[in-house]
Amino acid sequence: MNDITKKERRCIYLVELRNVSVSYDNGVEALTHFSFKINDGELCFVTGKSGSGKSTFSKLITGELKAAEGSVYVNGYDMGNLKSKALADARRSMGMVFQDFRLIPSMTIDENLEFAMRCINAPVSSIKPRIEEVLELVSMKGMGGRLPTELSGGEQQRAAIARAIVNKPSLIIADEPTGNLDPTLAIDIMRLFLRINEMGTTALIITHAKELVDMFPQRVITIKKGKLVDDSFGKYKGSMQMPPQAPQKKGRHR
Repeated sequence: MNDITKKERRCIYLVELRNVSVSYDNGVEALTHFSFKINDGELCFVTGKSGSGKSTFSKLITGELKAAEGSVYVNGYDMGNLKSKALADARRSMGMVFQDFRLIPSMTIDENLEFAMRCINAPVSSIKPRIEEVLELVSMKGMGGRLPTELSGGEQQRAAIARAIVNKPSLIIADEPTGNLDPTLAIDIMRLFLRINEMGTTALIITHAKELVDMFPQRVITIKKGKLVDDSFGKYKGSMQMPPQAPQKKGRHR
C-alpha cells in the first residue's frame, strides 16, 4: 500500500512519537527524547509556554518536520520515511485548524469547503450534502454563501473547523485555535471540538491557554523545554453549563 508496510499499519495508536529528538540549525533543542501516544477516538490538549516545543510537535505529526532521532507514526504511517505521494495520503487523514483561520478570502464558505473536497477527488454528488451537514454541525446552517470577511472571528473559526472535518479525517490537529478569540467565543470553540470528538474523531488541541484547558475534564499533556513533563487529566473548573464528563462515544463521525 504505497510506501506503507504491513508492520507500520499495525501500529496500535493513532499517533505515536517514540523517543523523538529535534534540533534546529541555531542549536536549539526543540524536542528531546520525546515520547507520546494517543488512541483512536481520544481528545488531548497539548499545553506549554511559547517556545516549549508545541509547534515542533505539531509539525512532526503533519510531516512538515522530520525527527533527527526517533520515530513518528500517524494513522499507521511512518512519517519519517514517506515519499511525496504517501505523505500526501497521510495528510489527507488529518484535518488542520489554525489560529488565523486560513480561509480563502475570495471564496464563499461553501466554496472553501467544496475546494477542500475537490482536492481529494470527492464524488461530485457528495459535495453539497456533506457541506450542508458540516455547516449544521458547527452551527452555521444557511451561512455558506458568505465570504470570510463577512463573518465574525468566531464564525470564521467555525467555518475553518467545518473545512477541517469536511473530508472525514481520522485526526484533527488544532494549533492555537482560540488565540484570536475573546474568552466566551474561545469556550464555545472548545465545546465544539468536544462535540466533534464525541462523534468519534480524534483531536489534538495545541494551546498555551492553560486556564481555558482547565475548564474541561480531558487529557492534558504539558511540554516544557522540549520535554513532556506532565500527562494527566485537566483540573475541571467549569461552570454548571460546562459538561462534567464527556458523553459515551457514538462511533467515529464519518
